[in-house]
Amino acid sequence: MKIAIFGLGYVGLTAAGCLTKQGHDIIGIDVSETKVKDINAGRTPISEPGLDVLIAEAIAAGRLAAFTEVSDRLDDRDIAIVCVGTPSAPDGSHNMAYIAEVTRQIARALGKPREAPLTVVYRSTIRPGTLEELVRPIFASILKTPEAFVELVYNPEFLRESMAIKDFFAPPKIVIGTMDGTPSANMDRMNADLSAPVFYTGFREAEFTKFVDNTFHALKVAFANEIGRVCVDLGISATKVHEIFISDTKLNISPYYLRPGGAFGGSCLPKDVRALQYIATDIGVPVPVIDNVIKSNEVHKHYLFTHAIDGLKPGAKVLMVGLAFKADSDDLRESPNLDLARKLLQAGYKLSIWDDTLEPSKLIGQNLGYGFTHLPAMETLLVSRATAEATTFDRVIDTNGRFGALSPAAASEVVRLDRLP
Repeated sequence: MKIAIFGLGYVGLTAAGCLTKQGHDIIGIDVSETKVKDINAGRTPISEPGLDVLIAEAIAAGRLAAFTEVSDRLDDRDIAIVCVGTPSAPDGSHNMAYIAEVTRQIARALGKPREAPLTVVYRSTIRPGTLEELVRPIFASILKTPEAFVELVYNPEFLRESMAIKDFFAPPKIVIGTMDGTPSANMDRMNADLSAPVFYTGFREAEFTKFVDNTFHALKVAFANEIGRVCVDLGISATKVHEIFISDTKLNISPYYLRPGGAFGGSCLPKDVRALQYIATDIGVPVPVIDNVIKSNEVHKHYLFTHAIDGLKPGAKVLMVGLAFKADSDDLRESPNLDLARKLLQAGYKLSIWDDTLEPSKLIGQNLGYGFTHLPAMETLLVSRATAEATTFDRVIDTNGRFGALSPAAASEVVRLDRLP
């Protein structure tokens, strides 16, 4: 394929080297004359293991050339990949000046009719909505009928510096955002030699992916360092604790606990987080990330309440499915659903609760005490399956995904809280 790459920094130049290795014909566009001169001489202006060899081989084979201006060089290209920087603005937002300028350059270079639209692929990290609200309007203002000239794609990269070449050829995933979420033939051709899960989606989901990944990576680093500080001050081997932690790929390093939905609760997570906070305070080790875990969970509980009652007038009849902190359990200790039930009652809703696992007469010990202390009317609120199915409710709030086990007489709307849409 014939591909143009705008921006020859770490991402763009790595892509250029790797794509030429796959046999593609690449031109690179960058405003830096020094950078362009080095690349055309077979030298790499950045330090990335193995990239110098790829660039030298590509130049020698005639598969790579760099320029400072686009001119008419897009006429024979199948794909244009935008890899320019999106640095932080003073307010923390992304500075979109380079994205806007390159988009204008591409649009102006596409004035001639084409046999097929140029696939313009954005890889820079950009705010969700950028392709719809910034990029496409720029193309539309210059080309009038942009779809006749360009196919817009957002394709985030997942390259780690110092391991970028390995990551390019063995990515953890391939995310491709298109206007309507349908596949792009050019993207499929370009990625044909790569083996990874492929996700086609709309622009916004693809644009947001990089934010989710990078913020979670930052959270992991901060969390690991806080645990490390506590370990050191307690005379514990942080290395050994890390070895044990990452060995658990069933729960610790896995998809579990990462689906947006219900708040956490139960007898372990809240208690152990608070205990770790106490230990850290006791030994004088600041742990700001851990200190805010419980606070974040409380915020999420209230968010779920407002989400559940959105548009519902007080006095409405509500069926809540699930009171225990998770399905197939009768554990009420620190169940966020107790807080939800209490908020619903305080807001004036006529509440009924169906939980197929929960039997108040069988509750014992702390479970019994916590349940009735935080929801004294629990026993009168709980209804049988038969009652739940025979009653007409204005809304059903499904906290644990068990609503499907019911066949209610009528419910104008079902709101799931175990997972967010």
